[in-house]
Amino acid sequence: MDTVLDRTLAGLDPELRERNALIQELAYGTVRWARQLVAVLGLLLDQPLKRKDSDVEALLLVGLYQLIHMRTPPHAAVAETVAATRYIGKPWARGLVNAVLRQFLRSGAALVAKMADDPDFVFSHPPWLLRHLQRSWAHCWQEICTRNNTRPPLALRVNCQRGTRADYLSDLARHKIAARPAAHSDCGIILEHSRPVTRLPGFADGRVSVQDSGAQLAALLLDAQSGEDALDACAAPGGKAAHIVERTPSVRLTAVDIDDKRLDRLRENFLRLGLRATICAGDAADPAGWWDGRAFHRILLDAPCSGTGVIRRHPDIKLHRTEADLARLCGLQRRLLDGLWPLLRPGGKLLYVTCSILPEENSGQITRFLERTGDAAVVALPLSCGHPDVTGTQILPGEHEMDGFYFSCLEKRLTGRGP
Repeated sequence: MDTVLDRTLAGLDPELRERNALIQELAYGTVRWARQLVAVLGLLLDQPLKRKDSDVEALLLVGLYQLIHMRTPPHAAVAETVAATRYIGKPWARGLVNAVLRQFLRSGAALVAKMADDPDFVFSHPPWLLRHLQRSWAHCWQEICTRNNTRPPLALRVNCQRGTRADYLSDLARHKIAARPAAHSDCGIILEHSRPVTRLPGFADGRVSVQDSGAQLAALLLDAQSGEDALDACAAPGGKAAHIVERTPSVRLTAVDIDDKRLDRLRENFLRLGLRATICAGDAADPAGWWDGRAFHRILLDAPCSGTGVIRRHPDIKLHRTEADLARLCGLQRRLLDGLWPLLRPGGKLLYVTCSILPEENSGQITRFLERTGDAAVVALPLSCGHPDVTGTQILPGEHEMDGFYFSCLEKRLTGRGP
């Protein structure tokens, strides 16, 4: 969704681009509450719109989003949404959009009240995900859903090779940009109000990057030391890889990703930040195609996952992720763990990370790996936040202003067979 919206905004007239914040709010908000909005629209229409008229449906959803979730004056929301029909080349849509939105103004409160007992409607989450959350987080699933529907803060990571966090906070203050230190990252900053990264002081010069403060914990927990060989196995677009090198410039980092096009983003980030690494395309689950046989002291496995911990940043996950994806993703995570473990030196550590809050991808995945891997042992994590268990620590969305992440550190026992 981010890529599509960025491309769309870039193609707008300069005058419209000045309304960037409003356009983003309408786009992300409508997707965030899409399931609820679709349900309301279904009650307002005499018959469903045809597939070829999905553009009209999208306009109606944007209009309903403004009426239900924004402070836009009702007459303005209706008028502007009706006016937008001229851009889709369907003259008949004007009357329909006007009639539907005005009908909601007359009877919307009753329609919303009618569905107030339906969790799918209230929280705008797919039923399969609600079931998983209710089972896994019975004591707080409603809070998780509520946080998923909030706007996340803009978090920054200061490049400690180009200045301290205190220095950058002072620079932000001079530019009248309100900000505060992140709670659990020594280089993290939370902005009070989001803004385009191009308007951040020193961004182009590599002084700072955009990265959730929870994601910043990965490099801290990996704890790569000077002179060590480290691997970021699913590295693109490079935020965690860059942070590893920022913390320990003398680490010999290899950054691998299966998607060579996504690696272009990593290369761009490293160039902007003034960092160096060995970058190569390859399948981390099948190292034979890219590994040179040199074992690693540290391996970061930021595994592909359901993304259920980052829904507030990527609300489209609620629309395109399905329950069937879980089995496929769990299988991929297993192959990655099994494929990478032989690349780790005896005494070395592998940090397993997901942006999921589903146990089958996290504690369950690590438990199964330990059962089949005799030389692996869990290492306690030095974290003062989250929800620890015997395999690692789960951070839930919104806790300490972080996204949802799971971390587990595994050490290869010295008595085991090394590569």
